[in-house]
Amino acid sequence: MSPSTGYTGEPAPSELNLAELTIGRAAAAAPGRDALVVVTDAGAPAEQAERWTFAELDGAVRRVGAGLLDCGLEPGDRMLIRMGNTSDYALLHFGAMAAGLVSVPTSPQLTAEEVAFLLADCGARAAATSDALAVDLPTGVLRVSPQDVARWRGEASPAAYGSTGADDPAFLVYTSGTTGRPKGVLHAHRSAWGRRPMHDAWLGLRESDVLLHAGAFNWTYTLGVGLTDPWANRATALIYNGPRDPGVWARLVEAHGASIFAAVPGVYRQLLRSGALEASDTTSLRHGVTAGEALPPALLEEWRERTGLELYEALGMSEVSTFISSGPGTPVKPGSPGKPQPGRCVAVLPVDGGDEPLPNGQTGLLAVHRTDPGLMLGYWRRSDEEAQVLRGQWFVGGDLVDIGTDGYVMFHGRADDVMNAMGYRVSPLEVEDCLARHPSVAEVGVTEVEVRPGVRIIAAFVVPVDADDPDHVDAAGLLAHAAEHLAAYKRPREVVYVDTLPRTGNGKLRRRDLRRLLS
Repeated sequence: MSPSTGYTGEPAPSELNLAELTIGRAAAAAPGRDALVVVTDAGAPAEQAERWTFAELDGAVRRVGAGLLDCGLEPGDRMLIRMGNTSDYALLHFGAMAAGLVSVPTSPQLTAEEVAFLLADCGARAAATSDALAVDLPTGVLRVSPQDVARWRGEASPAAYGSTGADDPAFLVYTSGTTGRPKGVLHAHRSAWGRRPMHDAWLGLRESDVLLHAGAFNWTYTLGVGLTDPWANRATALIYNGPRDPGVWARLVEAHGASIFAAVPGVYRQLLRSGALEASDTTSLRHGVTAGEALPPALLEEWRERTGLELYEALGMSEVSTFISSGPGTPVKPGSPGKPQPGRCVAVLPVDGGDEPLPNGQTGLLAVHRTDPGLMLGYWRRSDEEAQVLRGQWFVGGDLVDIGTDGYVMFHGRADDVMNAMGYRVSPLEVEDCLARHPSVAEVGVTEVEVRPGVRIIAAFVVPVDADDPDHVDAAGLLAHAAEHLAAYKRPREVVYVDTLPRTGNGKLRRRDLRRLLS
């Protein structure tokens, strides 16, 4: 395919509602089929799990949507979600989109300070919060509670799915970039349509599948791969929200007949070490899928040896989800996330600028054509940052790759300093800004370091105000400060005190050289 032809898959219809596409159509075709199974006690009989048929889920989502509109919210209004790991999260996320509102899913790990920024930045008209996660809301922002959700499910009349266009905004997710504050990535209702190439090319989804996802409801990986994708294929989504232990996933596969397991590489590593695979009957499992961070070849090899199954990797971005993958029709090549999925138009562009794709084998920035229906509408109120990632007809991310003559993509890291912590993108600037506010810190640089093969953590390299004063060389105190202001996945796991930080002749911090200070 010529790199200038653009997306070649089936175009999205002009009128499209994401919730109706994924839930409404499945309810019409298979109303009695299990849509969602939520397990809290992995040791309990399978029949005791919380179960929703597609008909029940469809009714609940449309009732929640009606309840939100009855509160005075209007299509296009943003609703931030800060709820616990329960099915209410899914009902609110899809219910908001069903009504034409814009869902803003957030992590319960965020501090009140971080939530306050998101509320102000997105201009939320409402915030759905559980009692345990409630925060002070600005004047004029409506609070939606779990009690409201329960009442609407029992009393509200289900509303029709909103008459939204494919390009109307559906959800807004915040991700770290190269600046100090998270930026909003605004997705359209067509984003669900844009996920269609991955259903066969990566996930290998069938209607009969039970897809077990290891993430919580709030994670976009879960909301997409764990819910949106199986529902769009009339398959069953299986989510666990009980106490975590590394071996629980094998027991869930056995108890609920899961056929596909989705997680980040670290979860697979923990599962293999737990011994639960040998102690459980996992013959229902057809394959595993993984994304969020690179899959180490050694982990892939061990998974294959222990299970006899394939582990299909995918590479993507918050701005366009996954678009590079291996899968049932694309053999796994260790060390590579796979090939561009059918219909995708992908290229490698020069790091220094320009929109002319590089030849095969040359390393540059991974880019996807702007005609891809899965591509974001844009960065929320960040036109300057948006301009930096658009080159002609291409959207350019920060991943350094080359594409071989065999079509496989090889990942060579990031061109920017964005870190990957447990599958979350984290800006070092955001962490540095927090730590620099501590009175003991004169200078600070943050980067990720590999502590053992395939395991990376965030480390802070600190020049103290006074190296001879014990109060200024207090790693525990600095980590406590980070815990007060940053979500858990953003916090450093190690503090290294140094005399100076590596800088360029112009005084710019060289983060890539920080790792050398560990030796």
